[in-house]
Amino acid sequence: MASQNLAAKKRSAVGKGVARKLRAAGEVPAVIYGHSRDSQALSLNTFNLERLLDKHSYRTTVIDLDIEGTQARTLIREIQRHPYNRAILHVDFQELVAGEKVTVRVPLVMVGTPEGVRVGGGILETMMRELTIAVDPADIPNHLDVDVSNLHIGHSIHVSDIKVPAGVEVMDEPNAPVCLCVVPKAAAEPVAGAEGATTASEPEVIRKAKADDDAAEGADGKK
Repeated sequence: MASQNLAAKKRSAVGKGVARKLRAAGEVPAVIYGHSRDSQALSLNTFNLERLLDKHSYRTTVIDLDIEGTQARTLIREIQRHPYNRAILHVDFQELVAGEKVTVRVPLVMVGTPEGVRVGGGILETMMRELTIAVDPADIPNHLDVDVSNLHIGHSIHVSDIKVPAGVEVMDEPNAPVCLCVVPKAAAEPVAGAEGATTASEPEVIRKAKADDDAAEGADGKK
């Protein structure tokens, strides 16, 4: 589990006008909530927040918020961004409670080269890149490995095949496909095209032969 420190300030004023002024001053409006506390409005330094997000995945990183001297272990639950320039508009933090599981999405990392790719010339198609799990905040993994080295062409790996650490509960459907080794589509196309070309050429040969016969019959008639 990764954890990072971030400072925050309390704020009492709320609303769109206040939020615009905060952003203009280099601050990002935020809120923290949790089972053991009421929702509280905060503000964060924009530069410090962006630097943290550039280096760490917020989905799997515990943020130790220093709220004017009071510590709170949190997860970022939502980041609102501007639709065009991607500037951060607002951040939601959830305070964590020791011993209480949280639901997070963890990246999946494909490990190895599939047998179907190495020997059979196939390709690996990935259907899932994250897995939803319930886990104690202290045990949140940075990622989960998926071993694809024994995957043959036509075979797939499902959610139920992924090995997870003890104490981790998988929330996704067990039968959901994660990845599949398939034959490249281009490999089958020339065969179908060749058959089509042969079929299309046959009527032309027949028509030409018939035209030659008619010409020969006409010549015989003149004689």
